[in-house]
Amino acid sequence: MKQGSLLLVDDDRLVLDGMADWLRGKGFDVAEAATCREARALIDASTFDLVLTDIRLQDGNGFDVLKHCRIRLPETGVILMTGYATAATGIEAIRAGACDLLTKPLIDEQLELAIGRALAQRRVFEENAKLKAQLDLRFGMENVVGRDHRMLKMFDIIDSIADTRATVLITGESGTGKSLIARAIHRRSRRRDKPFVEVACGALTETLLESELFGHVAGSFTGAMGDKTGKFKQSDEGTIFLDEISTASPSMQVKLLRVLQELEFEPVGGTKTIRVDTRVVLATNEDLARAVAAGTFRQDLYYRVNVINVELPPLRSRLTDIPLLAEHFLTQMRVETGKTVEGFSSEALAALQAYHWPGNVRELQNVVERAVLLGKRPVIGPDDLPRELALAAPVSRQRGTGRTLKEALEAPERQIILETLQQQNWNRNATAEQLGINRTTLYKKMKRLGLESPLPTWGYVAN
Repeated sequence: MKQGSLLLVDDDRLVLDGMADWLRGKGFDVAEAATCREARALIDASTFDLVLTDIRLQDGNGFDVLKHCRIRLPETGVILMTGYATAATGIEAIRAGACDLLTKPLIDEQLELAIGRALAQRRVFEENAKLKAQLDLRFGMENVVGRDHRMLKMFDIIDSIADTRATVLITGESGTGKSLIARAIHRRSRRRDKPFVEVACGALTETLLESELFGHVAGSFTGAMGDKTGKFKQSDEGTIFLDEISTASPSMQVKLLRVLQELEFEPVGGTKTIRVDTRVVLATNEDLARAVAAGTFRQDLYYRVNVINVELPPLRSRLTDIPLLAEHFLTQMRVETGKTVEGFSSEALAALQAYHWPGNVRELQNVVERAVLLGKRPVIGPDDLPRELALAAPVSRQRGTGRTLKEALEAPERQIILETLQQQNWNRNATAEQLGINRTTLYKKMKRLGLESPLPTWGYVAN
């Protein structure tokens, strides 16, 4: 069984051939080089799991090979070999990034052990890279599903501000995915490899929140047995996400204002000032401008947190996104459960789009999860949905009249375009601009959906 690919570099031909044969006998693919020049050419042309190189070479030394490998194959480990090892050589090797320094003559067991350690370290690096890739997929913008024009504009804003230090305020109803957007902003910034720390402000009392954010010193209050590092310090060089910021008390708002302005604070009961380099993202489901007018939220803090506002629309206003989100959650559930659910019937899609979704995207995710876990058929139908959703389906759908996915999407698309046309007094240029599409596309959609002339507006009078 193949153990891996190695590049062996030594200017002593007898040593080179002997070691290469021994390593091949152990199951390794071995490439050979007798000079720095040959080694660099092989590194440029191929990839290796590990490089073993003698330090003294005819046209240079092993540190030259190590440096070249670090540039061209940064994930590949390098083991240096020498017959003239000193303590200074060992320190230099470690500083240069070598996995190990072996002294000649080599002992077979020693060499095999060193190679095993180096390859194990490479596997750890590869696993970490996979985990980071999975995090990018899970928490990056790729996991935020939406083609609604408001979502597309929001994506543009996030791309523009993700890699800045600007404070971001995410607003929207509960369940719209504010935490997901905060993580996406972090994952798309240069801080992605640093901590992302989330704090649910509304779940903590004022005293606990202060300790949670800023930390405390031993003896600062009853039960403070030792020093505690706060979330702001934990998120140094990374991102801190403060959810439900509107619940902060007046005194906590003053302390938050200072941190946002100066990026410094003192732990509870402490006198030492701590400075941090932290990107702050906040979220609320309340209207902060209204809270300022009511006197429950400081005006200066509002202006400080509202530098960049990312507003998440409620799911009920994103009807065209519902089939996409439902399919997205269904794919996730197929992976998690192993169940082979093919999709949704047209009746089920109609019910999903007719429902008002007070719990927004989170509620939709829960509905899809329930349907997959409890459903007995390969296609999810209205009977697999909660009663309130099944009742929301149009009457014709409840009777079993089928329709295609294209037909299911036409109704909400027509409604969105009609509402926008009415808002803009049927000004097609303004409507196209608001929808984020060009005029030609709008004209084609209007013709296809029967919206070529103004329609009467129907309403009712509430008693």
